Amino acid sequence: MAAPCRIIWVAFLCLLVACTIVDGKKEKAKKKEGVVTYDGRSLIINGSRELIFAGSIHYPRSPPEMWPDILEKAKKGGLNLIQTYVFWNIHEPVQGKFNFEGSYDLIKFLKMIGEHGLWVNLRVGPYIEAEWNMGGFPYWLREVPNITFRSYNEPFLHHMQQYTERIIDMAKKEKLFADQGGPIIMAQIENEYKNVQLAYREEGKKYVKWAADMAVATYNGIPWVMCKQQDAPDRVISTCNGRQCGDTFPGPNGPDKPSLWTENWTAQYRVFGDPPSQRSAEDISFSVARFFARNGTMNNYYMYYGGTNFGRTSSSFVTTRYYDEAPLDEFGLERGPKWGHLRDLHRALRLSKKPLLWGTPSVQKISKDLEIITFEKPGSNICAAFLTNNDTKVPATINFRGIDYYLPERSISILPDCKSVVYNTQTVVSQHNSRNFLPSKEGKINQWEMFRENIPNINDLPVKNKEPLELYGFTKDTSDYAWYSTSITFDRRDLPMRPDILPVLQIASLGHALAVFVNGIYIGFGHGNNIEKSFVFQKPMSLKPGVNHISILAMTVGFPNSGAYMEKRFAGPRGITIQGLMSGTLDITMNNWGHQVGVAGEKMQLYTEEGSRKVNWGPTTSNGADGPVTWYKTYFDAPEGNDPVAINMDSMAKGMIWVNGKSIGRYWTSFLSPLGKPTQSEYHIPRAFLKPKNNLLVIFEETGGKLDKIEIQTVNRDTICSVITEYHPPNVKNWERKDNKFRAIVDPVKTGSHLSCPDDKVMNAIEFASFGDPDGACGYFYQGKCDSPKAFKVVEQHCLGKKECTIPIERQLLDDPSKDSCPDIAKTLVIQAKCGHPKKNNS
Repeated sequence: MAAPCRIIWVAFLCLLVACTIVDGKKEKAKKKEGVVTYDGRSLIINGSRELIFAGSIHYPRSPPEMWPDILEKAKKGGLNLIQTYVFWNIHEPVQGKFNFEGSYDLIKFLKMIGEHGLWVNLRVGPYIEAEWNMGGFPYWLREVPNITFRSYNEPFLHHMQQYTERIIDMAKKEKLFADQGGPIIMAQIENEYKNVQLAYREEGKKYVKWAADMAVATYNGIPWVMCKQQDAPDRVISTCNGRQCGDTFPGPNGPDKPSLWTENWTAQYRVFGDPPSQRSAEDISFSVARFFARNGTMNNYYMYYGGTNFGRTSSSFVTTRYYDEAPLDEFGLERGPKWGHLRDLHRALRLSKKPLLWGTPSVQKISKDLEIITFEKPGSNICAAFLTNNDTKVPATINFRGIDYYLPERSISILPDCKSVVYNTQTVVSQHNSRNFLPSKEGKINQWEMFRENIPNINDLPVKNKEPLELYGFTKDTSDYAWYSTSITFDRRDLPMRPDILPVLQIASLGHALAVFVNGIYIGFGHGNNIEKSFVFQKPMSLKPGVNHISILAMTVGFPNSGAYMEKRFAGPRGITIQGLMSGTLDITMNNWGHQVGVAGEKMQLYTEEGSRKVNWGPTTSNGADGPVTWYKTYFDAPEGNDPVAINMDSMAKGMIWVNGKSIGRYWTSFLSPLGKPTQSEYHIPRAFLKPKNNLLVIFEETGGKLDKIEIQTVNRDTICSVITEYHPPNVKNWERKDNKFRAIVDPVKTGSHLSCPDDKVMNAIEFASFGDPDGACGYFYQGKCDSPKAFKVVEQHCLGKKECTIPIERQLLDDPSKDSCPDIAKTLVIQAKCGHPKKNNS
């Protein structure tokens, strides 16, 4: 019996081992489900291929109170991923001292994204550009001995690794990575390094490899990416940034890497002096559809919500308002039609998801501009088509599988079943809107008071030097301002004898701006611009026999954020001469100078309640024009309702604004764009900064302005519009893909105009309605040559007093055939309505 027992025992052991192996495989498979992987087609998340529709939203550019609403609107707009940078200089402003509170609470923001059911692409940087001060580097890093930023330089590598590990460890501790069950599915190291790599030669190549290896070694549970980096190492995915990556991106640098687009610029950030920045919803949607039709599987809008550069956070000359032309504007309001048109695009692409991810692509060139791209799985009904007309001026018709399809100029039609057009990039079915700034009734400004800075001379300033100190290194990014002063003694024979001739002060400055005073009298202001930061200041001045004091308030408008060798940039006055003296030109650059960082009001924190009590404020002049370097304070109550709040600064010049001690950023309304208007007039005051009553408003005006036209405003997008032609496809929401079948969910599917008021408002007025050939834009429509006299009444009947309404595009409904003056043209229905709270019936 011993042998049979041994056989049974061995069989039992084998079975036990087999079970253990099977259980181990199950455990391994279970563990792998939470891992984000990828191949040449797409990212694979929890074992499923995904199309990624992403948007950049930066946590420091809005208060935490706004984050839930912004994330909710992003998700409603069809996004499934939020991309954010991590901002080193706000988290470690002083070496070794960290700040992750309030608007800087990175972990809270990442958790909130996950709570909204969205994924995260964490762009650790640490160089981020982002039109952010120093590209995200803290100032102290610049003063590390022998450092060279973004190069294979031991001091830089040491600090970059320390910082990266800290951020990754924070996220890991909170279990925020996807393989821990969190929302972070990918991360980025460095940022657009290819733009500067050649400047560093071999040290640049070594740095790229080191950065990638360091990132993967720090955390390897998710994929890492490098944007615009065609030589990205094997374990890192190279991605595209730009406006037309469907045509410009050669693809990732490896067959096993997917095509990802990390920055699709929704407009252009603006600098002071810029005209408006525009990029149409049609152009963005064309570029996205083109990218997905060419094997792309992730698109990220930079920015989806730009927000506000509070305080001194923006880089050189960049406005306080950031990417206002994004789908969500600076105030967090949906910008129509951009927000809605992209939402519809995401739905159309999701309806095409199976063919895109499992079908085989094929391209049929009809002509130079006409193209058909299909994704089809043989032997199944899985098929999607992209019909493209690349001609920018002429519409076309394509015959595809026996059916003629009309394509407007430069457009792509998406057919998720290779039959039904559910979306065309050029024909906007979604709602348009227009933004309104209204004077607040309850937010009236109270009486202004003023306090003028003392104009110091060399004897008042603590830091002495033979020549003017370099401005960046002197201020160390602690203030926009630094005083420079020198004194010169003249006798009567040194000065011009004729009363019509004055000496001229010339200051060659490396940037960015300066205000000049001679013997305490303001003589003028000079500045550079974002392209040429250096400038020459030249102004006549009155000098007197005896001691003369020349004082300069030099200003930075943010630090640089891009380019090679950022640590070696300089600013401030360099060469200073007096021209027109009886002995000729006098160079006073080496005349001995006094210096001081900041202005007195900053040090006393006059912008806070406590600080404002440190000085005696006086009355302003009748028109509020009290000259340069002047502080103003007043109080106002919170505006009525819940709409966002702004302050209009058109009557002022240049300076900074604080509300209840919080800086809402730099204003510069005197720097006019080529259109003769300020680049930015209104400045966002988040409601989270306000109290119900007595909000302290403090302004520091650098060069002089007028207070009387400063106005607290509320902001809305209550002007809503619809522009639908007879050839527009029906709205994409009329279709669904369910149980692997594509079908219409209404019968019949019709093209129509749909309007919906925001919040709990209704259409109190129809401001414009035309069926014919009207033109213009929302808020600025006008009649064409032919118009139906019936259309306005039809629209009023369908929409007036309602929260939402739909009007089918039918001639028999909108027009009278017997009175149609142009029956042979394709007609357009244009509607503009005004939303508001329902009017009370007094009866």
